[in-house]
Amino acid sequence: MRSANKVRKTNETSIEVSCNLDNGEEVTIDTGVGFFDHMLELLARHGRIGLTVKADGDLHIDSHHTVEDVGIVLGQVLKEALGDKNQITRYGSAYVPMDETLGFVALDISGRPFLAFDATFTNQKLGNFDTELVREFLQAFAFQSGITLHARVLYGENTHHKIESLFKALGRSLAEAIKVNSDIKGVNSTKGLIE
Repeated sequence: MRSANKVRKTNETSIEVSCNLDNGEEVTIDTGVGFFDHMLELLARHGRIGLTVKADGDLHIDSHHTVEDVGIVLGQVLKEALGDKNQITRYGSAYVPMDETLGFVALDISGRPFLAFDATFTNQKLGNFDTELVREFLQAFAFQSGITLHARVLYGENTHHKIESLFKALGRSLAEAIKVNSDIKGVNSTKGLIE
């Protein structure tokens, strides 16, 4: 089983994340940020990833530290669970329609972290979630996991729909990229190494 667990404690947050890339049945999310919990569950379900997230953060200030730090730990856990990356497909992409919105994510588990982000949100908050934190989460996740990540909302009106389309597309892209392919010998790279 490709799985990993990590606990991270700072003066701002206490976060525990575990993931199982080969068994997506167990998904339990509790960050204290309701909309973010919903998005993480969508990511896990569409990614076919078992995911447990428990976060206690300084929400009396705002949700920034909690959301960003979950992205950091989730990226680290995913990277550890992937191990030597032998036989993974490596690349994944998905278009996800959500009513009037169309979101797109493409990624490469390359060992070269990068985020290209193209989305604007009309509403600044959804519940106690600041919508500008979508970018912060994705950046933290991409840089800690070593993933080249492109995320874009092609069009849409509703802020909830836009963000949901991105998280679903991220999940579906991950599901494709982490899939083991027995036709691949070693790692899927002409270099023979994915760091």
